[in-house]
This record gives sequence, C-alpha cells and structure tokens, in this order.
Amino acid sequence: MSSSSNRIKTYEDFVKVHGLLLAASGLPQSLHLQLFQKLTTETFDGGAFFQIEPCGDGRQRRLLLTSDFMPKQSNVFLVDHAWTFRLSDAYKQLQEVPGLAQRMASLMCVDIGVASDSEDMDLVNAHENGVVSNVEEVLQSEIRSAREKDDGNVKWLELEELNIDDDMLLSLNLSSKFPDLQALSLCGNKLENVEIVVQEVIKFKNLRALWLNNNLVLEKCDQQMEEVILQRCPGLEIFNSRFTSKFGEWALGFCGEVYVKDNPSSLHQSDHPLQSVTSLDLSDRCIHNLINKAFSPAEIPSLSHLNIRGNSLEQNSVCELLELLKGFPSLQSLEVDIPGPLGESAIEILKSLPTLSVLNGVSASKILEDGKHVIDSMLQPRLPEWTTDQPLTDRVLSAMWLYLMTYRLADEEKIDETSVWYFMDELGSALRHSDKPNFRVAPFLFMPEGKLVSAVSYTILWPIQNVYKGDECTRDFLFGIGEDKQRSARLTAWFHTPQNYFIQEYEKHCKKLHMKNLTYLPTKSSTMERLCCGDGCALRVYTDIPQVEEYLTRPEFIITTEPKDADIIWTSMQVDEDMKRATGITDQQYINQFPFESCLVMKHHLAETVQQAHGSPEWLQPTYNLETHLSQLIGDYHVRKRDGHNNLWILKPWNMARTIDTTVTDDLSAIIRLMETGPKVCQKYIEHPALFQGRKFDLRYIVLVRSMDLLEIFLADVFWVRLANNPYTLDRHSFFEYETHFTVMNYGRKFSHMNTPEFMREFEREHQVKWLDIHQKVKNMIRSVFEAAAVTHPEMQCSKSRAIYGVDVMLDNSFQPKLLEVTYCPDCMRACKYDTEAVVTGEVVKGGDFFNYVFGCLFLNETSHVSPI
Repeated sequence: MSSSSNRIKTYEDFVKVHGLLLAASGLPQSLHLQLFQKLTTETFDGGAFFQIEPCGDGRQRRLLLTSDFMPKQSNVFLVDHAWTFRLSDAYKQLQEVPGLAQRMASLMCVDIGVASDSEDMDLVNAHENGVVSNVEEVLQSEIRSAREKDDGNVKWLELEELNIDDDMLLSLNLSSKFPDLQALSLCGNKLENVEIVVQEVIKFKNLRALWLNNNLVLEKCDQQMEEVILQRCPGLEIFNSRFTSKFGEWALGFCGEVYVKDNPSSLHQSDHPLQSVTSLDLSDRCIHNLINKAFSPAEIPSLSHLNIRGNSLEQNSVCELLELLKGFPSLQSLEVDIPGPLGESAIEILKSLPTLSVLNGVSASKILEDGKHVIDSMLQPRLPEWTTDQPLTDRVLSAMWLYLMTYRLADEEKIDETSVWYFMDELGSALRHSDKPNFRVAPFLFMPEGKLVSAVSYTILWPIQNVYKGDECTRDFLFGIGEDKQRSARLTAWFHTPQNYFIQEYEKHCKKLHMKNLTYLPTKSSTMERLCCGDGCALRVYTDIPQVEEYLTRPEFIITTEPKDADIIWTSMQVDEDMKRATGITDQQYINQFPFESCLVMKHHLAETVQQAHGSPEWLQPTYNLETHLSQLIGDYHVRKRDGHNNLWILKPWNMARTIDTTVTDDLSAIIRLMETGPKVCQKYIEHPALFQGRKFDLRYIVLVRSMDLLEIFLADVFWVRLANNPYTLDRHSFFEYETHFTVMNYGRKFSHMNTPEFMREFEREHQVKWLDIHQKVKNMIRSVFEAAAVTHPEMQCSKSRAIYGVDVMLDNSFQPKLLEVTYCPDCMRACKYDTEAVVTGEVVKGGDFFNYVFGCLFLNETSHVSPI
C-alpha cells in the first residue's frame, strides 16, 4: 500500500492514531480539532498574536501578547523546533551545520560582540588609526565638565572598554592630571601587567573606589596585588565591586546612590551625609563585618529597605547582627540569605525584627501563616556567561541548558535508549518561567502517515489563564513537579538560588557520612555442602546464557531446556514470583541471584549501601542520588567552586549498562536538567585517572558469591582491561567524544582486546609499579563492598542462592582503586574466549574452562582458579 493511502485525512483518523499523545500532552479536548487543522495545514500563526521583546539589558527575550484578549483554553499554536539532536552529536553539529551556531547564539542572546571577519579587520584598522580608542577625548570631556563645577577638580573617572593597554596607561599619566580622583573605573580594557597597574594606581592618595573588572591582570595576579593597593591607598573602600575592610560612609553612600559620578563627595564631608538614604543594596559586596560606625541608625536613620544577600558576615554573630538591625526604626523590608548570617529560620528573623513587613520579597504575615523557615521570591535568573574571545559554538554549548527541552521516542516494540533534546523556535524560546504561568507547552509528534517513521516533532502552546494585551506570556519550566520532587532545588538550573542553604545541607550530609563505621565481618570458612543429586546423576542446569550453554562441559553438570526440571537456574532474567509461576520454578532450586541484590547492582542503591556502612571511603567517589539528594549535590558543587576545586561530574542512570545515557559535565544547570531523562546518580568524575599509553582504562573483575551470611566470596583469577580508543584529555569538547572518556567498546564500536598478562607487564614498565600491590588493594576494596551489603542488608542471605558479579574498577593517578559499579550476570565472553594467566601464581587459565571452574567453586566447593577474599 502506498504511503499516500495511509495518510491521515480526517479528524477521526487523527484522534485514533494520536489518542495517547493527545492525552499525554494535557491539551484540552476542546482544542484537539483546532490542533488537527493547524497540523495538516502547517499553520504557524503565532506571529499574529505575540511579539518577542528584548529584556535584561539584551541578555534575555520575553514574549508579549499583542492581541487585545485571549481567553483561557481558547487557542492552540504550533511552535517549530529550531534544532533537534542527541547530546553526543551537539558539538559536531554546531561545527558542521551551516548557520546553526549563529541561529542558536542569536536565539539565546549570546551573539553579542561577535563580528564578521571583515568587521574584525575594520576594527583593527580603526584601532591603528586612533579611532577606536577615544581616551584623550574622554579625558578632555571630563576636564571640561569638572570646570563647570565649584572646585573644578575631576573626582570620578570612567575609562571603560577603551582598549587601554599597559603602555597606554603609563602614557596617560592620570595621577598628575587628576590628583584628587576618588573613583576610577578601568573596566573592560586590556591591562595585563601587575607591576604597571599597581604602580599607577597607588599614586592616587585620595582614592575611595577602584574597578579593574574584566581585565586580564586580574587573572594573572594573586592576593598580593590587592594587599599592596589597599596598603598604599589607605582610604580605598571599594575594590573591584567588593567592599574592603575599610568600607564606611563613602561605600555606603555609593550603594545608596548618594555619591554618583555627577555628584561625587568632597574631601570635607558634611555631618550625616547618609540621612536621606531609605534603600541600601549591599548584596554581593564581600562584607565580612557589618558592624561599622557608618552603618548605624544614627547615620542612616531613614533606612527602610536593606539587601545584604551574598555576604558571609562571618565576623559577626547572629545575635550581634539582629541587635544591630533592630536599631533601625524604619526598617520594613529585608533581603538576606536563609540560612545565612541571620540564622536558618525566616520565622525567627521576623520575631527578632518586629518592624519588618517584608522578608525576601514575601510578606511577613504570609511567612508566619505558612510557617516557612526558608523563603525566597526574588530569585535572579541565570544568564549566559562568556568571554569576548569565546567561539559561538562554546557559548551555545554553555548556555543551552537554560533553553533545552527533551523527549524520548518509543513505538510498539521498544523505547529509544537515548533521549532527544531540542530547542523551540524563537517564539517558544522567549517564554520565560513563572510559578503562576498563563501558558502551557508540550512536545507533540505528528505522524501524518500514521507511523513513527513519518513523525514530525512540534511543541504545542495554549493559554491556561485569561491573557490581556501587553501581558508577558510565561510557562512553568517545572510543570507538574512539586516539592516532593525537589522543585525548589531543581529551579537552580535556571535561577540563582540561596547557596548557603545548599551548602548547609551538604555539610549535614558530610557529617552524617563521617559518623558511619562498619563492624568487621570475619571470613567464613568453606564449610558449605557440596551439591549432588541423590541418585548420583549430573546436576541439571537451565540457562538462557549462550556462553554457559556452550562452555559448561563438566560431567557433573548437564544442560536442560525446562526450568522446572533443573537443579540450578542460571539466567539473565530476574526471577520473581511472576516468573516462578510462569515457569514452574520452586524455592528448592538453586538460582544465580540473591534476594535484594539490587543493593549492589543498581547504582543508587550501591552508593547508599556503601555510605550506610562505610560513610565516605577513599575508594568511592562522592556520589549523590539526584532523586533524593539534589540539594546536597548542589551544596557540594558550590563548595568546590568556592574553593577553586575541580567540578567535573559524571551522571549515570540508576540501572542501565554500557554507559547508555551517561554524561560528563561541569555545568550545574546541565546536571539538574539531565534528571529529566530518567533517574540518575551524579558522581564526582575521576579527572586524573591512571592512564595506559595515554588512554583511559578500567578493569572488570569477576566475584563469586557462595554465601552472604558470614561472607563467603571469591575472586576469579581472570580479569580483563577495557581501553578507551582515543588519548585522554580534559578538553571540554572531548566530553562529547564517547571513545575518549568511556571504555566499553564491544557494542558496535572499534574494539581491541589486550591480553591481561601483557597489560600488567606493560603497565608495570610504564609506571614503575608492582601490579600485585594494586591487585591486593582491589581485593581489599571488593571485600569491603560485599561486607557493606552483608551488614546493611542481611535479608540478602539465601541458602539456595549462588551468583557471580562483575565489579568494575578504575585506578586514579596514585594507583588507588575506585569503585565504578557492580553488575549482575556480567558478560563473560572475554573470559571464555581468551586464555590468560593467574595474577598471583602465573598459572595458565584456559578460557574454555571459565564456567567449569565457576560452577565448581559455587556448587562443588572447589577453589581452582579462584581465591577467597
């Protein structure tokens, strides 16, 4: 039948094919017909109803309604998708698809300051001709302006983004031209030399404020430069937008808009110059001590609004600060981090400061009514950040997590393992967030031929409130996600949420982990009974694993095709009650899995098991279940960023193998947004692993478990190395390269096997280490892992259970083992296919005998080619 005959032509056919998609979208049934009509006619009529408008100094866009009125649920609009991709393909597509990076950069407002090659050349020529740098012109203008004032002296000088370099700064001789200067801004220039900058700055003896922001000199200097400037400019109160320890009336006057460029202070101040200040924004000023002669009710008696967010104030106690603020008789509105310098509770702050009517943008009465201790309604949006020399591709990759949306394809047979990410077009991407939105969006796959292969993806947009002309159109970025799913923490992907709260949650988490201490379990001697049939016949084995069927050749075992007839069930399927009923399996048969083994083989449970028993052992990287511990992860991220530590993380699905849906990133917004593709753990990436000939590798060990009751476990003499194909690098673009950061290559990728003995010898030679020392550390670690499971989950013990597990291990650059994961029913094809040598004895181990000695150990109490641990 031709495709044209299958094409959807009627509304009834549309509903029949798309019924589940319509229900999942949440679109009201009254709009289904209109959606069908617009889809079949490809009608994109949003431009007749909406207008995109720049906002936030051009760093964002918003969507406004231009029609007079749009009633709730009255219309549905098609939003096209500007770019649809798999995450691993993002960097390559941005580089190779013509115009893609430019469009995405424009859509996200990160194309500011980008010039074409011809424009760049014009700028260079203009600079050479003295056109770009108008420094002298600016200086003359400042002098003329000053002469019009009473004293005729320039006290405030702004020389911003004028391409001033070190040589030009010297030639300008600013200190002789402006000896009374109190405020100097050199932001956004090309200053690099620390000695020259310090030399010129310290000539200003009356300087109160200095801004060197966005100059390379700040990246090259250390704390010493600031110390010298502060020492030689004793009156400096503001340095690079931060308050110095000498801040006082001038700095407060600057923040209170008493002192501005057109109205600088004089050196001979009048009494109480801050008396008229009613609002004071001291946010993010790096203030350590607020108790200051200038900051007092006597000097600022009219203060009614105060913002002290983003300041540690660690030199003041909570009581001291509350007592200070209580003295301001007119203080009605306060913004402060909670938890923070005033404590952990909004309610306690309000009780201590009874004059407050608004705290963090929320009315005091509502806070007391709701009983909320941590509140904040003034979240500032995260805006993309970039440097002027950063390529468009990198800007897009950094900013995209503020705009991306996702879905996963599925048909009647299976669900796609890899999620699809997409950008809505310019109209859709201009929708900003609101907790009380007036519009809703949903992805929708239109299948004009009735099959998934013909699908075209759109986003549909419809009003969920009455909207009036000029209203901003908004959507809820976390629609349907409440606090039970960590809504407030997840908003961190788009907004600057209170860091102190998350840091405190992280510190509580660390304290809890440090209190854990496992009680040691003695190794059980090998006293378990050897299995045998009562009639002396071979043990019947049912298996669905080809390697077992092929390589289990011992006469003590025989393969059977009927599960109900078997003595031993060795399967890759989970044996639950439903499977038992369907196959006739009974509790008297031996099964190759332990009850509750998910505490080991599911990544989030593995981390919980280890942490419950050992706390935070050296061999487990910091690991967070994002479904339950997102706040603690965010706190950890902030602490690492604050302390200048590496912040590279790897996200892994709870229960997927072969690194499916696994991502490496240092972007906090990306970490949070990736939760949308399924439950994950977030683990600190081993950024400095041990390398083999420049490539990353990990090790697969096979652990045999006879008993979890007084642990009886063995390590197979066979283990193997898995090598990445590409040389290891931490270049940001490499995070999109699977074959650089991942090692599982035997599923459709270039695969090269290396014999284990050869690897050990070459590794010892390359790194001058003894592999036996490393091997012993790995054994100790594996023992600790299974001890943790035995102690925290005693319900795992079952006399009819025997199993093998794959344990994946990586070495850091100090050759310390790190646990990656534990795998149920591991793929042992390599163990069966290749002969090798035992690590300790050097004895030859035949690959074809692998399952013979595995079954011999587990069911016949033998110890050939295994060692107890």
